[in-house]
Amino acid sequence: MLPLSGSERHLLPGAKVLGPADPAERITVTVIVRRANADLHQQRLQAQQQLTREQFAAAHGASAADLDAVAAYARKYGIDVVETLPAQRRIVLGGRIADLSAAFGTSVVQVEHAGGRHRGRVGPLHVPEHLHGIIQTVAGFDDRPVVRPHFRKAAGVGTTNGTFAPTRIAELYDFPAGTDGSGQTIGILEFGGGYNDADLDAYFAQLGVNRPQVTSVAIDGAGNQPTGDPTSPDGEVGLDIEVIGAVAPGARQVVYFAPNTDQGFIDAVSSAVHDAANTPSVISISWGAAEDEWVAATRQAIDQAFEDAALLGVSVFAASGDSGSSDGVNDGLLHPDYPAASPWVTGCGGTTLVSANGGIADESTWNHGGGATGGGVSRLYPAPDYQATAAIPPAGDDGHAGRGVPDVAANADPATGYQVLIDGQQLVYGGTSAVAPLWAGLTARINQMNGGNAGFLNTRIYAIPPAAGAFHDIVSGNNDASGQGGPYQAQPGWDACTGLGSPDGAKLAASLAGVTPQPQPQPSPPPGGPKATTLAFRTSPGGVTIMPGMSRDLGVINVHGFERIRVVAEEHADNGASASIRLTMTEGTEPVGLLDVLPVASHAQITRVYEIPGTRLAISADAVGTAGAATVNVWVYGLGGSSGPG
Repeated sequence: MLPLSGSERHLLPGAKVLGPADPAERITVTVIVRRANADLHQQRLQAQQQLTREQFAAAHGASAADLDAVAAYARKYGIDVVETLPAQRRIVLGGRIADLSAAFGTSVVQVEHAGGRHRGRVGPLHVPEHLHGIIQTVAGFDDRPVVRPHFRKAAGVGTTNGTFAPTRIAELYDFPAGTDGSGQTIGILEFGGGYNDADLDAYFAQLGVNRPQVTSVAIDGAGNQPTGDPTSPDGEVGLDIEVIGAVAPGARQVVYFAPNTDQGFIDAVSSAVHDAANTPSVISISWGAAEDEWVAATRQAIDQAFEDAALLGVSVFAASGDSGSSDGVNDGLLHPDYPAASPWVTGCGGTTLVSANGGIADESTWNHGGGATGGGVSRLYPAPDYQATAAIPPAGDDGHAGRGVPDVAANADPATGYQVLIDGQQLVYGGTSAVAPLWAGLTARINQMNGGNAGFLNTRIYAIPPAAGAFHDIVSGNNDASGQGGPYQAQPGWDACTGLGSPDGAKLAASLAGVTPQPQPQPSPPPGGPKATTLAFRTSPGGVTIMPGMSRDLGVINVHGFERIRVVAEEHADNGASASIRLTMTEGTEPVGLLDVLPVASHAQITRVYEIPGTRLAISADAVGTAGAATVNVWVYGLGGSSGPG
């Protein structure tokens, strides 16, 4: 037996082992296996392709051989195969704790800690050598809660001064006119609580908008179970549904209820992303925890599901937390919240919004009343390429580099919060839990307007030039909830409090129009089979902007295995600017020489096909003349060959 990478578990601080778990108790565990054609999956992510769910399942689900191998191993221990989900690479096993513990080399105990009792384990899991590399994650032995909702109730009772109906928030942020999210489905992940139809009927009637269609999906035995207490998770569920329904009443809502465990979170994300029956185009997550509180293998499984979402054209939004830059962890360090910290998620921070004279009078970082927007620099994820020009600062505690959180923001201060109706009570709630569903509703309306799924937003929004006005840049405040000021201050451009800022919905929709990719109609090529044409590289969909007189490296790609390449380049600035695209070849690390220079004029496109004198192609661009900044797009297609770039 070999240790399963990333599966190490530790007791919570102050926890005490009470004794072994009942060996005869029956539980289920979720096993995630490797994806098929992993290299092609990564190439498609880099090329920002979108696939249908059918294409994805055929090309990148689990192989039958891997699933059969896991099932055969389980049966040797008397363990049942409860469910097999190839597209999700997920196989659910059920059996006695004694048998499952033996199969995965662990001991299960009962643990008591400040939050109560739970079933748990300590140390790594183990897998047999023949399944090492096939099995990536096993979740379900530990049933401790892993996430908390990120909503906060406004202080005081019965006052709505300075607060907003969500419909008014949409007006202030200029959501695109003539849209309501029709034709879109928004998935909402919940890990407790529930909603009442009577509340939804009354709430949308008082807003004067059509009640949206809301259905629930039960994951791992959970379901819509309202407690009757609006300060319980009911508050989160109601806030999510009512914000989305108010700003995008034409969108269908599917609420995925799952247990608050690592197994439940994995299964909920995977189920929503791959839901071929409801086909959500947007997912909202308002629950989370500090990124380093998660088991590494659990995060890996969730991140891979988020990568799948990007290939399926699904936009995922997650709240960045309500406890400031520490995320409520009292260890003297700073912690971004997960899943907002995942590079494949659009993290949502919070602001304080003040309105006057029909518009926005002021907007600053939310840090008020004991709560503050989460944000910071990840200790676990490097800065992704799309943040290369965002000037992510060193972390404010130990100076490490990493992904910056959040990406975007919107109103979250309970004092300027959202008027809701939950468990029969009129309330005002805030928190970044309101921001994720607000952005989900906006994105559904943008999808409707632009006629296609925006998909993974981060590569697109970071490429939008500030002059487009797609964001209200928040330049005041900090997110140190202790009141000491902290290292993260709002400033012009991206910052670790409010990201790029809050939306101007109409301008954001206009900026994203024309760069929204559509699902690829062609079937996926078989592994190792012929490839007539493969998209090997493209710049970000919004293009890459180069200032006059400047040069910029766009990327280096492996073209080994192609017979020829086709390069398409265009310049689409409105100021008469032009550019030249420089193509340089290398053989491994040795230079071969300049392949070509492509001159592109404003709003012009050029296409050329080349034989390949080397294995790697470096692409750079120069802005030509002084007319203004040039914005270029470049695509490289591999023609023929059987191996393609690796």
